[in-house]
Amino acid sequence: MDWWDPALVENVPAGERAEADQLWRRPDVPDGTVVRAGNVSKSFGHVTALDDVTFEVQKGEILGIIGRSGAGKSTLIRCLNGLEKPDRGRVEILGLDIVPLAERALQHVRRRIGMIFQHFNLLSAKTVAENVALPLKIAGVPAEQRAPRVQELLALVGLSDKAEVYPAKLSGGQKQRVGIARALAADPALLLCDEATSALDPDTTSSILELLRDINRRLGLTIVLITHEMNVVRTIADRVIVLEEGRIVEEGEVWRVFTDPHAALTRRLIGSPASDLPEFVRERLSNEWTRGSHLVLRVQLSGPAVGNPVLAQLTRDLDVLPVVLNASVRHVQNHAMASFVIAFDDPENTLARPVGEYLASRVSRLEVLGYVRQLA
Repeated sequence: MDWWDPALVENVPAGERAEADQLWRRPDVPDGTVVRAGNVSKSFGHVTALDDVTFEVQKGEILGIIGRSGAGKSTLIRCLNGLEKPDRGRVEILGLDIVPLAERALQHVRRRIGMIFQHFNLLSAKTVAENVALPLKIAGVPAEQRAPRVQELLALVGLSDKAEVYPAKLSGGQKQRVGIARALAADPALLLCDEATSALDPDTTSSILELLRDINRRLGLTIVLITHEMNVVRTIADRVIVLEEGRIVEEGEVWRVFTDPHAALTRRLIGSPASDLPEFVRERLSNEWTRGSHLVLRVQLSGPAVGNPVLAQLTRDLDVLPVVLNASVRHVQNHAMASFVIAFDDPENTLARPVGEYLASRVSRLEVLGYVRQLA
């Protein structure tokens, strides 16, 4: 049977658990595209929330969707699980366009979609085990089959000893782990995360992101997460989409976007261009050269180029002596990225062109930041 056949949902009589159990035990997710959004647009009155949004998510991929408040992130994720219907466009889950489906058919589709939320949404009157079992109970899975599945999921998220505890006794991180276990209960093909770490402290956020990445690797689970935190995307996502005013302004592999962001919003989200400048340089920096000025550049390297002795080669070949004002090396998705802010004594205003031309072909990104009279 096809997992998405709406007739199966509508024809299962109440109480016939065998049929419901058959729906719960779904076939493996095939390789290929799990989510496809095509030209999705959505407005609320005169406000455009989504404007011609198109993207795909492949099996086992983690896609981060980032943007400021009001960018359309929440509307997009609600379109992906059928809680909102676009005004135009297609939303395909495992090849099925869910936009024209009626609510009863959408309920069947949502059994293939897990969801975790910013504020956990646990039922306070139910134990941890009962919260995790709830999706299976709603689907009509017999109690004797629910219990081992709940135990398996609690072990997966590290909460085997909390099965009979009520949510009020849990920390924020533990509550989110329960939310993750509940979202995985029905063996979804897709996990949607709606600001899943926004209510957590940095250490707890790190542990939840590590758990999600581990689940992704072990289960091959496809994950779409929306966030306003660039660090979340940098830590866990394979690809990133940047939304601004309902439109995609940038999309690509995380390490590439972080190395060479094209959209102004992306650059702002990653960090201010001057954030790595020493304060005394930032205060004195000018766009205009004056006699005795130092030329200030930012040089970025990524991938294998990080290991190249670019500054040493520059000194040798052009007979110039760069002063390093700041330097950092970090890793994003196993790709090294190095950034240097360097200055050159440029008393005659003659270095910008030769130094720029020399470095342009040897580095990932080069920026002329300006001129500064004194370095100390």
